[in-house]
Amino acid sequence: MSKDLGNLKAIQESIEKIFRFSQNFESAQQLYQDEVRFDAILMNFVVIGESAARLTKEFKEKASLVPWKEIVAFRNIVAHNYFGVDPEEVSDIIRKHLPSLKMQINRLVDDFS
Repeated sequence: MSKDLGNLKAIQESIEKIFRFSQNFESAQQLYQDEVRFDAILMNFVVIGESAARLTKEFKEKASLVPWKEIVAFRNIVAHNYFGVDPEEVSDIIRKHLPSLKMQINRLVDDFS
């Protein structure tokens, strides 16, 4: 398995975990109050960002429609400003951006087959 495929699979797995951990919450505040799940979600965003940062430059150039810089930037916010992470922003990313990222990553993984 190539380095890029391994990193894509790590992203894929973390996205699935975030969806699983965040289901059944009616609000960002409710999710935030469940410390274990919220922390697990943040950790998986760190994994996504770390894995994205480890993709080769050539691969990221070929898959330029994926917002790699923004993914890594959000990882940096989570990792370096842990106590200042806004649960509304996290919830918004899960609802509005993660579904399309999931589709993009799944397609990229499928392209390796």
